Amino acid sequence: MKIVQLQYFCAVTRLHSITKAAAELYVTQPAISSAIKELEKEFSINLFNRTKNHLTLTKEGELFYQKAVVLLEQYNNTLEQLYDLGQCKATVKIGIPPLLSTIFFPQLITDFKELYPDISFELFEYGSIRAANMVQEGKLALVNMHFYEIDKLNSFTVMNDKIVFCVSKSHPLAKCHEVTIEMIKNEPLIMYNTDSVQNETLDTAFKRAGVNPNVILHASQLYTIRNFICNNLGGAFLFSSLQKYLSGTTGIPISPVINQNIGIVWKKGSYTTDSAEKFITYIINKYSN
Repeated sequence: MKIVQLQYFCAVTRLHSITKAAAELYVTQPAISSAIKELEKEFSINLFNRTKNHLTLTKEGELFYQKAVVLLEQYNNTLEQLYDLGQCKATVKIGIPPLLSTIFFPQLITDFKELYPDISFELFEYGSIRAANMVQEGKLALVNMHFYEIDKLNSFTVMNDKIVFCVSKSHPLAKCHEVTIEMIKNEPLIMYNTDSVQNETLDTAFKRAGVNPNVILHASQLYTIRNFICNNLGGAFLFSSLQKYLSGTTGIPISPVINQNIGIVWKKGSYTTDSAEKFITYIINKYSN
């Protein structure tokens, strides 16, 4: 059994897909399939129930996954402690939703590296839900904190924001002082990608208003969203702090207000590298006021 085999197996288990795991890990699908087959052969078990487009764990696979997660955590913790022991600066790994990276990076890292030039970063752009799952693998994550598992993690709120409805300046709604979900029920909408916490928040608002939204695009890149808005192809729900990056658009307040908290999260009861500790402390000191 090799560590990389466990890493591949856990990624497939978490994502229910070899294709998605391969994309996340930047390896080929055959490499992941081979690793899983080798594990099954070595331990004489079937780890997955395989259907055409979906993988689910067998009972034996469930137990194997629980053990594998513990082993990987111990391995990662030990590796990080050895880096610190050897005074080799460990890389700070952070999961962050693409639109939040527009607000916080790269200026935040630039400022941090003025204090700690030897500490490097590796960023992973995911939706808030997936980014928070990365915390279980020992990474940090900057996320929308409106999701149910936040109490299971260490966290610090760095920003309070609200969602506005963005349209082009020539849009009929552009002169409104505020809009309701009912007012935009027939509007073509641009939503975040499907693993976004904001989507869950908005879905709740749609259901409460009895509205079936007319979604024409799921996107994560601000450039794409802005182009759709400016060409009057649709409106988008965005953090108000993103408005300054969207020339040619107007952000209309939503009634009732949809508040959002953005924060950094990390795993409870787990070893944190000296590099990560320095970054967490920097974030807390920078945003405490």
